[in-house]
Amino acid sequence: MFSGSHQDLGASLFKTWTEEQQREEIGKLVAGFRTGLPVGILCKMAETIAGSQEKAKQHLAEFMTAEERQQAVAKETGGLRSLVEAFFL
Repeated sequence: MFSGSHQDLGASLFKTWTEEQQREEIGKLVAGFRTGLPVGILCKMAETIAGSQEKAKQHLAEFMTAEERQQAVAKETGGLRSLVEAFFL
């Protein structure tokens, strides 16, 4: 049905967005996290939208307090905790 990988469709689209568009979308994800979006989805989607983990960390830090980020890390265990730490600490 599809030729090639369709998994990168979103990433390709996000690369065409301005920094402001990326920031706004990550802000929406943070709002979703506050109402129940799993933290792993927040982190990976923010990375995909921002284009890198470092840029995602910057955006997430703008939208979330240090206390929110620390609480998110404290709630997780195992591999997910390592992922969340990489984004929030």
